[in-house]
Amino acid sequence: MKRYPVPLVPGPTTVPEAVLDAGRYDFGSGDIEAEFFYQYARVAEKLRSIIRTRHPIAVMSGEAMVVLWGALKSTLSPGDRVLSVATGVFGYGIAEMARTLTSEVKVVGFEYDEAADAEKVAAAIEAFRPKMVTMVHVETPSGVVNPVAAVGEAVRAFGVPLFYVDAVAGAGGAELATDDWGIDLCLLGSQKCFSAPPGLGMVAVSERAWAQIDRTGYQGYDALAPFRQALDRRWFPYTPAWHAIAGLEAACDRILSLGLDSVIRTHAEVAAHTRRRLGEMGLSLFPRRAADSAPTVTAVRVPERMSWADLDRRLRAEGVVMGGSIGPLAGKVFRIGHMGAQAHVATVDAGLDALAKIIA
Repeated sequence: MKRYPVPLVPGPTTVPEAVLDAGRYDFGSGDIEAEFFYQYARVAEKLRSIIRTRHPIAVMSGEAMVVLWGALKSTLSPGDRVLSVATGVFGYGIAEMARTLTSEVKVVGFEYDEAADAEKVAAAIEAFRPKMVTMVHVETPSGVVNPVAAVGEAVRAFGVPLFYVDAVAGAGGAELATDDWGIDLCLLGSQKCFSAPPGLGMVAVSERAWAQIDRTGYQGYDALAPFRQALDRRWFPYTPAWHAIAGLEAACDRILSLGLDSVIRTHAEVAAHTRRRLGEMGLSLFPRRAADSAPTVTAVRVPERMSWADLDRRLRAEGVVMGGSIGPLAGKVFRIGHMGAQAHVATVDAGLDALAKIIA
């Protein structure tokens, strides 16, 4: 695969050499090496610091979808009521996932270019009385950040048993307070702001979520139940991806060594810089309100006088790779991923300089 000097994709993000080096084990298995268990425990503790939680964390082998599916299967039974807050591809997608599990799903839907309205969500919770509320922290296809904290308040106020949040594209780059926001299943992936290779899904599980997992009794590759005591028993349900977990530890160390607050502030500053320059070029952001734009990715409307395919081709000729979008936004929106190791003004400026040259 060709390597581009200026990577600005919205994930998987560029992986620093230190992270790649940490994962270059040439022997060993978590099944037999004691060091693996110590490392797994360290990684879980570092993840807890980054997403601000005291809850146990399961680190599972598989792209982030492994935990998005696993958390639903492990806690839902046929007929359970699920209220899905949807503002984009992934929010609506999670609703469909719950439907395949024969849950009774109600969608509180919003346009792709707007964030959720917490008051409307609260009214829907009061009327529907769900067992679970699901939502997405950052919708990468549309560049929107949602008010998870405000929805979490409504979840608690109406006594909803479970709050499920896809934080894959926000954790480690945007403000996220798992416990303070009342999140019971906080779902993460290794390939976005952590800037580690794809291949790991992580989930912080509250005590009430564990209790529901026990009641549901789901068994399968993506089941969460075996991870509750896997570390204490030193027995995982399948061979752990030691190499990937070693890389994830290095990725966590990068964030923590810089300081979590500093990293979050840097993402916000780089995002603001990106949007200021785009405005100077006369380009339009996709979210209808600037305040709804995510600090980790900027979604931009494709200029009317060219196609995304042409813009993408010309950017790549300049050594820059940005991202198109998916679903209903395919061909209409492109995305600049300033997250993780890509959250640098110099990197963004190199990409935006090329963009300005192309659209001039």
